[in-house]
Formats: sequence, structure tokens, C-alpha cells
Amino acid sequence: MKWKISGAALAAASLAAIVTMLTAVLAVVPAHAAGPSYVALGDSYASGTGTRSYINDGTSCQRSNSAYPKLIAAQRGYTLNFQACSGATASTVTGDQLAALNASTRYVTLSVGGNDAGFADVLTTCAMPGWMSNCNGAINTAQGYINNTLPGRLSTLYASIRSKAPNAKVVVIGYPRVFMGEDCNALTWFSPDEQARLNQTADLLNSRIQAQAAAKGFTFANPTSRFTGHAVCDSPEWINGLSSPISESYHPNTAGHSSGLAPLVSPLLTGN
Repeated sequence: MKWKISGAALAAASLAAIVTMLTAVLAVVPAHAAGPSYVALGDSYASGTGTRSYINDGTSCQRSNSAYPKLIAAQRGYTLNFQACSGATASTVTGDQLAALNASTRYVTLSVGGNDAGFADVLTTCAMPGWMSNCNGAINTAQGYINNTLPGRLSTLYASIRSKAPNAKVVVIGYPRVFMGEDCNALTWFSPDEQARLNQTADLLNSRIQAQAAAKGFTFANPTSRFTGHAVCDSPEWINGLSSPISESYHPNTAGHSSGLAPLVSPLLTGN
């Protein structure tokens, strides 16, 4: 007896075979995994204030796609949880941002401390003519806070970060010097001596941040040398001078993030 196989039956058998083969192949091909978890914490220097273009996320945090956390995550294929927010202090990072951390967090960056020391208010004071303000008094107050109060607050914050993300590589980023000795902005009156003291205050802030970061085993990224030659009124300028709106002033611009901060921080975000 000869069996006759219809075309429909042959097609059905072929389709079944193809499905079986694909099922077997897919079973051994892993699904595309998300990149390592990266949480970006901190203030306006981390969120991207100064880049003039911000993500519409329903907040006033001024998070930018041009900010260094976004650039690093895209370059390295990390899964970014972008928590940094303009105006953040050590206490608001603790209260508003640390919930993003957990035991599976692989990488953390943090920039905070400038707002705690009232650096924006100091700049506002020192920008006015000398007869209208007490720049040296404002600087003295900020330096006293940086020396006497800030270290304890940073130590508490860093301990919380390590507790919530015990397996993470943590990189703490300092602040660049803002000035280069000359003031080219028509509506500000920073004297050379005031600029020198403000830069010394940034150095002091970095030294206290670095000491507390080292005490917790965190890596410190110091932007001072990388921004040399790119301060306010330098060419090219990586930090905005007096700007409109005022919130853009004295923050890294897009070049400051892409050529300054991202290349500084990215190589440090490796390992655990």
C-alpha cells in the first residue's frame, strides 16, 4: 500500500518542525540583560544645571541629558537611576534620593556639599560691589561651616550610602575652581583677591569631602586640574559666568560635563 501525503499535511509538518527548532534555539539564547545598576545622587553639579536643556520629568531638579551621569550610562551601557536634583544638600539626598539604592546597585556617583556650605549665597554676596556687601565675611562663614559642621554630615550620609548599597563602587565628585583671576561679566564685581579666596574655599571643600570619602572606602574624583584653563571667563569656558536665568550661573555647561566631568568620573566607575 502506498501512502499519499497531502501538501497541507506536509506544510503542517514542516511548520511544526520549524517551531520546534526555534524553540530549542531560543531556549539556549539568553534574554538581553539590563546593564549594571547605576544610581546618580547629588546636587545641581550632578543633575546638569547649567546645560540649559532639561528633562521634563515633572520636577524642578533640572536633570539634563547632557549631564555626566547620562553620558557615562550611555557610554558604558549602565542602567541609570537619575536621582540628582538641583538644590540638594546632604540631608535632602538622604531623605529624597537614597531610596534608589539597594544591594544590587553596582555603581553610585555623588556630588554634594556646596549647598550645605551656602556657596551660592556666597557667590551672590561677592558678586556685588565691595561697598554693598561683605564678601570676606561670607567666605569666612562658609569656611567655618566646611571645617566644623560639614564633615560630620558627610560622614553620616556616606555611612547611609554604604549601608543601603553594600556592594556598590561609590565615586564622590568634588567641585572645580570657578574663577581664573579676571571678571569679564559686566554686572559682577569679583576682585582678584575675592576670586582667589573663593577658589581656596572650593579647594577646602574638596579636601573635606575627600577625607570623608576615603574614610568610607569611596573613590574621590577631584575636578580641579581638569577644569584648569576652563573657568569662568576662560576660553573655552566650561563653567558659565553670570547667566540668564540666574540658576544657570556658575555651573558646568555642556562642555564642562562632556569634556570635564564625564571623562574624569567614567574611568573610576569600574569594579566593586
